[in-house]
Amino acid sequence: MTSEPLPPVDRATSDELAALAKVVARQRAELERLRDVAASSALLERAKGVLMAVTGCTPDAAHRDLVRRAEDGNRTLLEQCWLTLGALPPGQRPAAPPEPPAVGSWGRGPAGTGEPAAVLARLGRDLVRVGSPHELAGCLLDHLAAETDADAVMLYERLPEGGLGLIGHAGVDPTLAAQWRQIPPVAGVPALEALRAGEPYWLEDHERDSARHLLIGTPPQRWLTRAWLPVSAGDTARVALGVLRRRDARFTPRERELLRAVARLCAGRLRAFDASRDDAAEDTSRTVQSVFDALPGAVLLLIPLRAAAGEVEDYRIVAATPDAVDVFGRTGRDMVGRHILESYPSVAGEPLWQGYLRALRTGVPFESEPFAYQDVIGELPVTATYTVRAAPLGEGLVVSWLRHDPAERQEQRLADVQRLGNLGWANWNLVTQEISWAEQTYAVLGLREDERPVRLERLPDLAVAEDTGPLAHAIAGLVTHGRSFDVPFRTETSEGVRHLRMVAEAVMASDGTPVEVHGFVQDLTAQRSAELALVESERAMLLQRGILQAERALAARLQHALLPQPGKPVRLAGLRVEVAYLPAQAGIHVGGDWFSAIELPDCDALFVVGDVAGHGLDAVATMAQLRFTAKGMVSTGSSLTGALARLNQLLLHSRDSQTTATMVLARYDPGRQVLAWAQAGHLPPLLVRRGEARFLDRPGGILLGATGAPVYESLELRLEPGDRLLLYTDGLVERPGEGLDAGFDRLAEAVRGHGSGESGSLDALLAAMLAAERRDDVCVLDIRLPLEAVQEAVATPQDTDG
Repeated sequence: MTSEPLPPVDRATSDELAALAKVVARQRAELERLRDVAASSALLERAKGVLMAVTGCTPDAAHRDLVRRAEDGNRTLLEQCWLTLGALPPGQRPAAPPEPPAVGSWGRGPAGTGEPAAVLARLGRDLVRVGSPHELAGCLLDHLAAETDADAVMLYERLPEGGLGLIGHAGVDPTLAAQWRQIPPVAGVPALEALRAGEPYWLEDHERDSARHLLIGTPPQRWLTRAWLPVSAGDTARVALGVLRRRDARFTPRERELLRAVARLCAGRLRAFDASRDDAAEDTSRTVQSVFDALPGAVLLLIPLRAAAGEVEDYRIVAATPDAVDVFGRTGRDMVGRHILESYPSVAGEPLWQGYLRALRTGVPFESEPFAYQDVIGELPVTATYTVRAAPLGEGLVVSWLRHDPAERQEQRLADVQRLGNLGWANWNLVTQEISWAEQTYAVLGLREDERPVRLERLPDLAVAEDTGPLAHAIAGLVTHGRSFDVPFRTETSEGVRHLRMVAEAVMASDGTPVEVHGFVQDLTAQRSAELALVESERAMLLQRGILQAERALAARLQHALLPQPGKPVRLAGLRVEVAYLPAQAGIHVGGDWFSAIELPDCDALFVVGDVAGHGLDAVATMAQLRFTAKGMVSTGSSLTGALARLNQLLLHSRDSQTTATMVLARYDPGRQVLAWAQAGHLPPLLVRRGEARFLDRPGGILLGATGAPVYESLELRLEPGDRLLLYTDGLVERPGEGLDAGFDRLAEAVRGHGSGESGSLDALLAAMLAAERRDDVCVLDIRLPLEAVQEAVATPQDTDG
C-alpha cells in the first residue's frame, strides 16, 4: 500500500471549508431544537388524544385536565403527559372525576355495558401493566374479542429498509408468526399501505381482497375480514395494528370508531416501549464503551442515522478507544456523541463515505488507500494522511485508522530494515565522545541492552584473537585518515561464534579531521555457515566423483577384456551373426549387459544374452561369472533349462545374495535348422520372416536369483531361409516416461523399415532405435539364416568370444 505526495493546501479552499463547517453546525443545532419542540408538541397531543378516547371529552377539555392534574401532582406538563401515556411509573392517580362527555360522543351508557367509552377505560387501565409489544397484542385481543369478534391481533413495525417486522401477536400460532416475521417492501401488503396512506384499511370482501392484496395466513381464508390501522405518533405512523376475524361480515360503524380509538390509545404505550429500548440501548452503549476502553489503537463504533426512507444521512459515534485521536486533537470519549458530518463535513460524498455505505450494504469490510484529510483549526489549515478500515458489527460499523506521520514512518522503516537484514546502526562522536547504538546492534554483537556501548577503539576487543588485528587496523585508518572500511570479523557469544561484518565511514571537519563515525554491524553467521557447508559439500562431491570415475574406468577395461567385439559379421553353424554392444552415455557407472555366441564341439551354435541388475564393478564381476559358467555348462552337456537352474543357485549363494539377472539361452542345430531356447525373466526375441516381425511367445522361467525353486521351460523354433532373429537387452527398447509395449512396437517398426534377411544393417537399426543420450547399456545379437540352402556348417567355424 502506497501513498501519493500530498498536494499543497489552498488557503481559499480552507476558508471555504471552515465557513461550510460553521454553517453545518448552526443548521444542525437549529434542527435539534426544532425536533425537541416537535417532540414536546407531539407528546402533548398524544396525551390529549388518550383522554379524549377514554372520557370522550373535547381537545380543550383534555388540555385543561392535563394542566390541572400536573398542578395537583406538582409535576411539569410534560411529566404528566408521560404519566398519561404510561411511559413513566404512575404514582397515585388523581381522583378527579372525568368531565361529562360532549354531545354526540360515545359515553351515553354506564361503564361495563359494552359502550366504547367503557371499553376504552378498561383497556387504558390494563395497558399500564403491559411491558412489551407482545403483551400489548394479547391485551388488545382480550378486550376486542367480545367487542368486535376479533380472533387475532398483530402488530407490525416499519423497518429502516422499508419493510415490516412483526413485534407482537396474539391468536396466531408460532409457526405462522415465524413465517410472517418479516415482510419485504412489496406492493399489495395492507399493513404497509395503511402506514403509507395514514388511513385504516378495511378488508371485508375476502374474494376480492385475495385477488388485490397479499393476505397473511395459511390458508388466507382462515380470517375472512381484517382491519389494518396505523398507530400514529405525531405526523407519522410506524406501527400498524391488525385485527383479524373469522366472521364474514362488515365492520359496523361502532366497531370502526372503537378500533380507531384503540389505535390512538396504543400510541402512548408504544412510545413507552421506545423509551425503554432507548434506556436499554444506553446501557448497551455503556457496556460497549467499557470494552472499547480496554482496546489498543484508534477505533470508533459508528451507528448510522437514517432518514424516513431508510437511506443513511449521517453516523453517530457511540464508543471510542482512549488512543483514538482525530485531526482536531479530540481524544477518546470526547468524540462520543458527535456526528461524522458535523465534525468532519468534508468527507461527505468522498470515497471514504462511499466505503462506509458499501460495508453496511454488503457486510464486507472496507479498507481505504492512504488519503489526505484537510480541515481548518483556528483559521489555520491542517492536513493529515490516514488509512481507514471499516468492518460491519450488527447495525453499526467498527472503524479503525492509522495516521501516517512522516517521521514515525521513516523510523519504522529503519527498524524493519535492521530486523530483516539482521543488522544494527552505530554512531560515535569523536569530539563529544557520545555513542549511539540501535537496539538491534546489541543483539547482533551478543550484548545486553543494559550494557554501555563500546567505544570505537575498544571494538576490536569483541573480536576473536585472529580477527582483532585486521579490525583494529581498519578502525585506526578510519580515525586517522578518514578511510571507510568494510571488514568481516568473528566474535564469541553465549550462542557460539558469530560471523559479523562491520561497515563504517567518517564525517570530516572542514580541515579534514574526522569528527564523527557512523556505520553498521551485520550478522552474517547464517550466510557464512551456508557457504562453508556448500564448500564442504562440493569437496565431498568431487571426491566421490573421482572415485566413481576411477571405478568406471576399471570396470570398462574389465568389460572390454571380457566382451571382445568382432569388427564384422561372423558365420556360426551356417548362420550369419552380428554383435553390437553400446555402453550407457548417461552417468559414470558401467552396466552388467553381456552376450556370447560360440560354436559348440558338436557343431551346434550357442547364443546367450544377459543383463545383471545394477552397475559398477560388482555388476561386471557377476556378469563375468554367469557368462563363463553358462558356456561351460552347455559345452559339457547340460541342457538349457538345467543350466539356468544351476545359474540360479549360483546367484543365490553368491557373496551378494540380493543380486538378480535376466538371461536368454539358445542352441541352434544346423542339421535340422531348429533353434531350442529358454529364458529367465528376459525380454522375448524378435523374429522377422518374409517382411513380418513378431515377438516369440516366451517359455516359462523367472529371473535368476529370485527364488530357490524355479521352474524353467524351453521351446523350439524352426528357422527358414531369410529369417532374422534378434536377441537384445532392455536398453534397446526402454525410454524414460514410455511403456515397454511402446518400445516393442518401435523396435518392430524399425526392423520392418530396415529390411530383413540379407538386407538391412544392424548399425542403421541401432541408429533408428536409440536416443541421443543412452541411459542404459545396449546389447544385441543379430542372427540370420541366409537364403541359400544350408545343409552343413561352414568349413571354418568362427565364434565371437575371441
